[in-house]
Amino acid sequence: MEAPSWAVYALAWLLSLALVILSGHFRRRRANLPPGPKPWPIIGNLNLIGPLPHRSIHELSKKYGPIMQLRFGSRPIVVGSSVEMAKQFLKIHDITFASRPKMAAGKYTTYNYSDITWSPYGPYWRQARKMCLMELFSVKRLESYEYIRVEELRAVLKGLYASSGKPIVLKDHLSTLSLNVISRMVLGKKYTDESETSIVTPGEFKKMLDELFLLNGVVNIGDYIPWIDFLDLQGYVKRMKILSKKFDKFLEHVIDEHNARRQGVEGYVAKDMVDVLLQLADDPTLEVKLHREGVKGFTQVSSSSTRSTYK
Repeated sequence: MEAPSWAVYALAWLLSLALVILSGHFRRRRANLPPGPKPWPIIGNLNLIGPLPHRSIHELSKKYGPIMQLRFGSRPIVVGSSVEMAKQFLKIHDITFASRPKMAAGKYTTYNYSDITWSPYGPYWRQARKMCLMELFSVKRLESYEYIRVEELRAVLKGLYASSGKPIVLKDHLSTLSLNVISRMVLGKKYTDESETSIVTPGEFKKMLDELFLLNGVVNIGDYIPWIDFLDLQGYVKRMKILSKKFDKFLEHVIDEHNARRQGVEGYVAKDMVDVLLQLADDPTLEVKLHREGVKGFTQVSSSSTRSTYK
């Protein structure tokens, strides 16, 4: 029997490809997807996202409505931009959307997804949520830090009074207030004051937090087009790795200080959130063991929340 020619093979390949494309087309039609701009090959709708992604998405929502679909590279993105859509995502279907995709920021800046911000939904995430609600940010815990807020507010007012008659930038004073309050609540002391025993200078501490806040909000192209991830076209992954080393050195120092303070003290009462985390790490009844990396991850995200309060 005569062997099939190359033309027959080519025809069979084209028919197979057509079937795959058509089946994908019909699946998309049955899915009744939200409206959105037509994506480009490979990059999807990344060409529509500017240096401030939230503003770009807001402008698109004006055209396509309170729920729309975008495509970032190979990833489909559904955006809700109204109170009702927020209720659908965060309350009615909260379990479905509890997880976040594994991206470079979570891997490199939060100890391989070990904090509640980036950890996938599951036993660890549920335990982390319970820890935040019942221990770290409970009403009782926050009320116990009222004296810190009072002291720092008085210090700011005193500084403003001393500057009477001079031009001031109020934002700078408010940002220092927020940073000092959160620093004392989480880490146990202020890192905005010069100190011979401090492992970082006030300027370095602020820059680390600024960088952490920025890198956790960037659109890293490699997250959405995985096959070019190794190129690190924007240099974000390199910056994440550098920041990770700086933070790890700082947090190791913080944890060592806290452990030294707790050592040998029977019935030690937690004075800040790092103390609480270390006590939780010692708790044998936890469903999922909280390791040192987890303590550092939670400490880091609690500290970085300062920047989000006034940026």
